[in-house]
This record gives sequence, C-alpha cells and structure tokens, in this order.
Amino acid sequence: MRRQVGVGVATLALFAAILSLAHSAGAQPAAPAQPIAFSHQIHAGQYKINCQYCHADARRSEYAGLPSVSRCMGCHKITAADRPEIQKLAAFFNEKKPIPWVRVFKVPEYVHFPHKPHVRAEVTCQTCHGPVETMAVVGATTGQNLTNDLLNLLGLARSSTPLTMGWCVECHTTMNATKQTKAPLECVVCHH
Repeated sequence: MRRQVGVGVATLALFAAILSLAHSAGAQPAAPAQPIAFSHQIHAGQYKINCQYCHADARRSEYAGLPSVSRCMGCHKITAADRPEIQKLAAFFNEKKPIPWVRVFKVPEYVHFPHKPHVRAEVTCQTCHGPVETMAVVGATTGQNLTNDLLNLLGLARSSTPLTMGWCVECHTTMNATKQTKAPLECVVCHH
C-alpha cells in the first residue's frame, strides 16, 4: 500500500512538473540585465535596421559580434541624445570603453558554431535567434539542459529555439532536402 502511495505521489509530481514546463514553454525566457536597455523591437523592428549592420562579423567570422560603441554613436550623437540610456552609451563612448553586454545565446564549449556559412546559406537570423525584431529585450534558454530536453521530448512549443544538437541536425537535414544546401551532417564539423 505504501509503495502505491509513493508511486502515486511521484506520478503527481511528474505531472505537475510537465504542466509547469508546458506553461513556461510559451513564456518569453528571462533576459539577463544588460548595462544599457537596448530594444531590438525599435532598431530591427520599427526602423528595420538589418541584423548585420550591428552584428557585422556574422558574415565574415565565427562570431556574430557586437557593434562597437562608435557604431552606435554614429546615429546616437544626434538621435535621442537626451534620453538616459543614450547618455549611458555616450559615457562609454567618452571613456573609450566597450559596453559590457551580457551574452544571451550560447552553445556548449565543445561545439564549434560558425556564423559565416549560415549567413552565406541565407539562413535568417530569426531561424536560430527567434523573432528578435519583435522583442524589447532578448532572452533565451538555449543548449542542452533538462527543461529543453523534456520540452523537445514532449513536443511542446517553445518561445526560443533550443540550439541543441538534435535541433541543428534536423535543420541541416531539412535544408538539404528542401533547398539542396549540402549542409554537413558529419560529427567532426561541429565537434572537433
């Protein structure tokens, strides 16, 4: 009898955890506090600034990179210069210091992910990063962790892409089948 109660409690706890995951799957992931309140919704959404204008390294290197303070100030010397967040930006510029942004998207250290071939294959930034042009703040829950694994296993909708190996392999397989992109599927391409 005690064993049946224990199994029932464990089943109930698992069911509650699944419901909690399902509820949180539709929510925007928590975004880290950034040194400046930057809105992709305004820059990429309202003003339609191309991602690669600010993240210029994406087309030529492994990392997408972040815009230099001087690139931001190119517009903000004039545009919205009186706003508090722009004044923070100007302070970094005047002190010749980079903005200490907190990284949002990350793959595990043992994974090699170059942006350059994905940009060349015309994979949109939104494919991996979600609709950032609609986000005032960008948050993501990425990589291999229990929440991502359970959500993927259960087939529940997510608010950010999981950036797991299975997700990447599925994308490569789909792109090869639909667009004949010849996206590599060999392990050593990403793990070497």
